[in-house]
Amino acid sequence: MRLTVFGATGRIGEQIVRQALAAGRKVTAVVRQSSQFDIADPALTVVRVRGLEDPDQLVQALEGSDAALSGVGPRGRKDVTVASSTTRSILAALRLAGVRRFVAVSAWPVGPVPEGESFLGRRVLHPMMNRLLHGIYEDLRRMEDEIAMSGLDWTVTWPPRLTNGSLTLRYRRKIGANVANGRIVSRADVAHCMLAALDDLDTIRQPIGIAR
Repeated sequence: MRLTVFGATGRIGEQIVRQALAAGRKVTAVVRQSSQFDIADPALTVVRVRGLEDPDQLVQALEGSDAALSGVGPRGRKDVTVASSTTRSILAALRLAGVRRFVAVSAWPVGPVPEGESFLGRRVLHPMMNRLLHGIYEDLRRMEDEIAMSGLDWTVTWPPRLTNGSLTLRYRRKIGANVANGRIVSRADVAHCMLAALDDLDTIRQPIGIAR
């Protein structure tokens, strides 16, 4: 299986690339021309583009791919259009290239409060995060709406606070809902979850909650 990874220079995207290569998959990493990208592997192809806003530029990176994954997301509080605008272009490129399977990362506050969530999570953390980072999460909601309307075989993941911890494989996962009382998860575990979703038909057109 050949995979195309958008946002490959980000911390989740880099983990996706490294884990996919370690699993013996062929990978095309899409990176901006100005970005540093130091991963090298015989099974890796690097496609450099001026930006991720032009679908025609992205189609070449999807040639021969069976699926695409996106680690694209906001890097700061002011990035309140990055997720939706970039993903809109990626979705257009996927349709042009005829690639149907797509897995993207979103965030825990975008999903509903799960059954069994503690008082702290229900009444404090979930509403507080949506209030403090309203612009970012509204943009992620727009992104998810566009993904859902794309007609593709999509999956989105809802991680809580991300850490740079190692791959543990001890995360909890729930299809179609957030994980109750999950506060953190490593980016490495999120990447593993996203890659695992590719082979799980139950995750198609579903969100996945993930947390430690």
